[in-house]
Amino acid sequence: MTPEPRGTELWKITLGELDEKMGVKIVEESVERVVATMPVEGNRQSFGLLHGGASLAVGEAVGSWASVIHASTLGKTAVGVDVSATHHKSAREGLVTITATPIHLGGTVTTHEVLITNEAGERLCTLRITNLLLDRKG
Repeated sequence: MTPEPRGTELWKITLGELDEKMGVKIVEESVERVVATMPVEGNRQSFGLLHGGASLAVGEAVGSWASVIHASTLGKTAVGVDVSATHHKSAREGLVTITATPIHLGGTVTTHEVLITNEAGERLCTLRITNLLLDRKG
């Protein structure tokens, strides 16, 4: 569960348990862009490649955080309703960068593109995430 922002102040990212286990670090957070990094080491599948599930998990987290930051400006919160990903290339080592930018920032729905790139700037994965904005309870 994502902690809810107070008032209409910009929500500040709080890492969840999985994010911490995956080694995610926040680099930048704003309505316009959220950037994080994650090591490949510790997030590999049995063939030694970056796990596709790790890419989806971190991509969904970063895209959702971007949506919650936007939602906080409206006094709302966000919940994910759809995520899809295309894996273009993999990695065996190093650090990946995850960048979420808005495609649509509405009052009811947001859509973000999330790119995962390697240290050479090559695209490893492209995600699209849609979040529903909800009024906060209480």
